[in-house]
Amino acid sequence: MDLNLAGKRALITGGSKGIGRAVATRLAEEGCDVVLVARTAEALEAAAADIRGRLQVSAQALPADLSRQTEIERVASQAGEIDILVNCAGAIPAGDILAIDDAKFRAAWDLKVFGYIGMSRAFYEGLKARSGVIVNVIGAAGEWLDPGYIAGSTGNAALMAFTRALGKGAAKDGFRVVGINPGMTATDRMVTLLKARAAAELGDAERWPELTKSLPYGRPAKPEEISAAVAFLASPLSGYTSGTILTVDGSIR
Repeated sequence: MDLNLAGKRALITGGSKGIGRAVATRLAEEGCDVVLVARTAEALEAAAADIRGRLQVSAQALPADLSRQTEIERVASQAGEIDILVNCAGAIPAGDILAIDDAKFRAAWDLKVFGYIGMSRAFYEGLKARSGVIVNVIGAAGEWLDPGYIAGSTGNAALMAFTRALGKGAAKDGFRVVGINPGMTATDRMVTLLKARAAAELGDAERWPELTKSLPYGRPAKPEEISAAVAFLASPLSGYTSGTILTVDGSIR
């Protein structure tokens, strides 16, 4: 299926690894030029170089710490015009209300919650002018409301409301805002955590897939499955979709 994305320019935050990198790769495979943003310059350039080496598109690495408003403004000034903004940066620590102190709460939200808000604001006028799309990759914990992941659940719930409200306004301005809530996904970070748990509980790190057997279909989602959903929602084929959030969790909820 041709998603009619060839020639578009997409900026993906968190683009050096995990779901963000999978999204950048998928959009590049669809013919998009991509701008990858993340904190670690070396990993970011490696991801961009991999895309340039395999696909006939431009792939720019733009290192930045999006927990800082000045860095968001720098990215907006250096990235140039884009058609698609994919907000995907941010890892919020687990823990209940007593485990996550004020500093941890604020640091996590500065990158993910306020980072998404700041990037959306910074690119709003440009996306409006180009009939563009914002895709917020949020997280299904915003629906589960897990007290053991209280910073993530409440932050994601806030971003769900933000996405719906922004999407309603964007429709009047001629562009679109959508969200995706991935469930448990086999990113490198998640697999590393599962390997550590498997080593502790099963005595063998490589037995980590056994810990996911209770999930729907007996496995976590693949980053590529999330990136395919991002590409479709970002495409003109989904041109009448705004303010909507797609949950991709295998129906675990």
